[in-house]
Amino acid sequence: MDKSTLDQTLDQLENAVAAVRAAAENIGPGAADAAGGAAHALSGGAIDPFVFRLAIFVLAIFVGYYVVWSVTPALHTPLMAVTNAISSVIVVGALLAVGVSAAGFATGFGFVALVLASVNIFGGFLVTQRMLAMYKKKEK
Repeated sequence: MDKSTLDQTLDQLENAVAAVRAAAENIGPGAADAAGGAAHALSGGAIDPFVFRLAIFVLAIFVGYYVVWSVTPALHTPLMAVTNAISSVIVVGALLAVGVSAAGFATGFGFVALVLASVNIFGGFLVTQRMLAMYKKKEK
């Protein structure tokens, strides 16, 4: 190994260590970007940050699937209430995207988000109402 190759390897290692430190310090909304940059630096550019973020997204889908399907029926109604609250926040953001933005993409995506969140809220209320009706006493 010649000196220039060794210097390049040391530079890559220093960049990787700096990226890992930045990722450790910035746990939060930018953590995926920092972790993707760290993986990119550690692998010498072999791992694209987009692929790293995509892997995190796919893992989140699997974790979410198993968490939701392992909920007991007794906890389903409170879970639906929280889901409706989250969807109402999405509706507010979608309304802002539709009304405030001047870009066509933002308006279109905001409208799609508004429709999907509204369907989710409506369906959530129907399911919650049906679940609560199961616990009512039957009248003779």
